[in-house]
Amino acid sequence: MGKLSKKGVGMLKIKDLSKSFGFHQVLKNITFDIDESHIVGLAGSSGSGKSTLLRIIQGLEKQDSGTLNIKLNTGFMFQDFQLFPHMNVWKNIIYSSSINNQNDDFVLRAKDLIECLGLSAKINSYPHQLSGGQKQRVALARSLMMQPEMLLCDEPTSGLDVATIEDVISLLKSIKDMGVSMIIASHDLDFLTKIANKIFVLKNGILIDSVYPEEMNDPINYLKKLY
Repeated sequence: MGKLSKKGVGMLKIKDLSKSFGFHQVLKNITFDIDESHIVGLAGSSGSGKSTLLRIIQGLEKQDSGTLNIKLNTGFMFQDFQLFPHMNVWKNIIYSSSINNQNDDFVLRAKDLIECLGLSAKINSYPHQLSGGQKQRVALARSLMMQPEMLLCDEPTSGLDVATIEDVISLLKSIKDMGVSMIIASHDLDFLTKIANKIFVLKNGILIDSVYPEEMNDPINYLKKLY
């Protein structure tokens, strides 16, 4: 499928970022950088702030304080996929980017993604006719239609069986090879340690550690001890 990014992948810099909902502080002075073409994991139990951080990076939420410096096109994969139930696979994939892109290149890109993601046989199917893994591929294709330089994934393996998770790992690694950076929030430590170059660990809204899985003998056990 080739490179999806037009301008080349840059970097993301976050410094002293904080966010509260009412009296509950969800993120507390988060600071980190992300290098280009990396897969970065966000680990932590439910309520640790993973999803909120992703939503702030995407611009779906606004931080209360701190800075976020990003000059990338970002795409977002929601945990529940958010497919339109009344649209088939083709219409779901082209919906978010079709308004200003009704040209031959746009159609070819959509067809290319559908083939590469193994969805050709499902192009006329509706979400209720798809498995969890197939729905995820449709959601991924829709995000990639926006040609993101960074893809933000919220719990991409939620509800998937082991075999499908292995397929997801291969799929996301192939997306990285196209020049797309990723930030993946997940509670699935086995999944994260297999796919991420680096994992940031959040606990009660605080970034408590960073881990390079490939440099550790037992990264899963180490991460579990941090929770």
